[in-house]
Amino acid sequence: MSTILVTGGTGTLGVLVVDRLRKAGHEVRALSRHAPDFQVDLSDGRGLDAATAGAEVIVHCASDTRGGGKGDEAATRHLIDAARRAGTVTNIVYISIVGVDVVPLGYYRTKLKVERLLEASGLGLTILRTTQFHDLVAQLVDTAAKLPLVPMPSGVRVQPIAVGEVAVRLAELAVPTPSGRVPDMGGPEIHTLPDLARTYLTATGRRRRVIPIPLAGKAYAGFKRGGNLTPSHAVGRLTFAQFAARRGR
Repeated sequence: MSTILVTGGTGTLGVLVVDRLRKAGHEVRALSRHAPDFQVDLSDGRGLDAATAGAEVIVHCASDTRGGGKGDEAATRHLIDAARRAGTVTNIVYISIVGVDVVPLGYYRTKLKVERLLEASGLGLTILRTTQFHDLVAQLVDTAAKLPLVPMPSGVRVQPIAVGEVAVRLAELAVPTPSGRVPDMGGPEIHTLPDLARTYLTATGRRRRVIPIPLAGKAYAGFKRGGNLTPSHAVGRLTFAQFAARRGR
């Protein structure tokens, strides 16, 4: 069994990864600013040396979407430095997003920069890119549904995947031997955002009108081209309709 560090260990994805790894018998250190045992501030690296001491694997789930995720670069640099000082880390497993290299969204660009920082670190590395989580689509719809009409970007298709399935895959990859860039992981179906919004609203008992809204900009164009999709890697099992039905119970 390995000693595994999980950044963002109390987040939506991280908490599932931690649980999966602990059930497999690993010693797991869950990191976040609010973690009970390893309170670490990745923005300045405080607490990282103690957390990484003796760790063999790091699963890097921590991310901050504010400001286009720019803080993620500094956080990753601190993590790389601490891993080097520890001298025991043989594999950093990083969760990224399908399309970070083709969709010019600020947050995606930051995720790509983090990938490149890790690749240039000289440390063992595994990168898994996935499509958007079901939870993100639900969050978008819930936010838009605060308005009398529910606006959704027109012409944008997404391939949402269950966060629990991604957690299972990350736990599989959290081994001392790095795998490099592994095959992408996409949800089982591709639908437009307006259609997914209608599905979610119906499942959660809200009769609301969804209005497809055309947007502008290079990022929107990238999504319309399908840069965020990976139809050849539709390995997810739980559909968004099934996810929405569970939310509606």
